Amino acid sequence: MDRIQVTPVLTMFRIGGWQSYLVDDGTERLLIDTGAPDGSAELLSACGTLDLVILTHGHVDHCGSAAAVHERTGAPIAAGAGDAEVIRGGLVAPAPNFEDWEVPIHQSVAAGLPPAAPAVPVAIELQGSEVLDIVGGAHIIAAPGHTDGSIAVHLPAHGILFTGDTVANVGEVTLGVFNRDRERTAESFRALAEIDCRTACFGHGEPIAADAGRLLRDAAARIG
Repeated sequence: MDRIQVTPVLTMFRIGGWQSYLVDDGTERLLIDTGAPDGSAELLSACGTLDLVILTHGHVDHCGSAAAVHERTGAPIAAGAGDAEVIRGGLVAPAPNFEDWEVPIHQSVAAGLPPAAPAVPVAIELQGSEVLDIVGGAHIIAAPGHTDGSIAVHLPAHGILFTGDTVANVGEVTLGVFNRDRERTAESFRALAEIDCRTACFGHGEPIAADAGRLLRDAAARIG
């Protein structure tokens, strides 16, 4: 497991190649995404007590350990309404509409993943306009396209934006891959790029600790 201190309040965990983020402001502890099921023991050891878990979407590499985290910590699970049925039911998520070049990449990166995550109750279904009363206010933003229920999370008090898989930073900041609807994902990317943030965290790739808003706007201008 890699443990990366991104900012004083923000830690990234990378377990088996999958990423989760812990925000600890000294009063409350928020976990964004939980990685794959086989990383649950390491994640629980690393993150300790929690007040809330927010899942950016229902793919198994993001919600795979949510059931184990909920069972151990009692932290409620929040997720986009469009993905709640998949997460709550332990169902296989609807397949992406792959670009031809994405197919071999997906086959490679998904080879070790189960088809679905263990079922976990979704206590809070998010539409995309809520402000959750945690770590100074978690602003929920609907970001459909990667999945129907994809969301982003903005923490204005800390200058942090979590993009989920709408945006990636693998080599460069770019549109995320394996989308249900690429055009909607691009629209969501452009909307996220308008948010004033210092720090951006992605479902895949390195977080940007400073000047993230400018880099997101530059990347959004490049996408087709």
